[in-house]
Amino acid sequence: MDFVLQLVNIFLHLDEYLTQVVGQYGALTYGFLFLVIFMETGLVVTPFLPGDSLIFAAGALAALDSGLNVLGLWVLLAAAAVLGDTVNYWIGHTIGPRAFSGEIKFLKKEYLDRTHAFFEKYGGKTIILARFVPIVRTFAPFVAGVGEMTYAHFITYNVAGGLLWVTLFTLGGYFFGNIPFVKDNFSLVVIAIILISVMPAVYEVLKARRTPAGAE
Repeated sequence: MDFVLQLVNIFLHLDEYLTQVVGQYGALTYGFLFLVIFMETGLVVTPFLPGDSLIFAAGALAALDSGLNVLGLWVLLAAAAVLGDTVNYWIGHTIGPRAFSGEIKFLKKEYLDRTHAFFEKYGGKTIILARFVPIVRTFAPFVAGVGEMTYAHFITYNVAGGLLWVTLFTLGGYFFGNIPFVKDNFSLVVIAIILISVMPAVYEVLKARRTPAGAE
């Protein structure tokens, strides 16, 4: 419970913690940011790491005389996002066939086939939308790999989604993160980012439920 509370506290006050990291470690902060974004997108065991809010906070710091460069941040974090999803995809691709070998009873081959068909049909939209939904963005590339979605299909949307995600939150923080209201209410901004991030997925679920079975 203490770990969860500490994690929530870090999430809600990322601007303060990141400011301390920059002040103490300087340019090494770039490596820290790269690692966090890479792990959040690349390892299915670390979906709890901050993504949207961390990029937003980093962009806000870059707008100040903090030593962080917004272009450098953008390049580094975009690379981390794309590389993370790529690694996650190949982990799923490698482990997937073994997981669905039949040795684990509740993991049936038909589930793998359905996943493959789903991602082949909706893969592009899924991978891009998943970028903006906490937790989901960590599992989407893994499931894409498990379902054997072709890498040529996956990488296109991986790059597009990664660039869009990092661009929106880096520039969002850079241009709006230091507005007095945002700085004074950063915790509320983080919560708003999470809620807004979940909205596209909720919309797609509701839309799918309203669409008759078999309809395009």
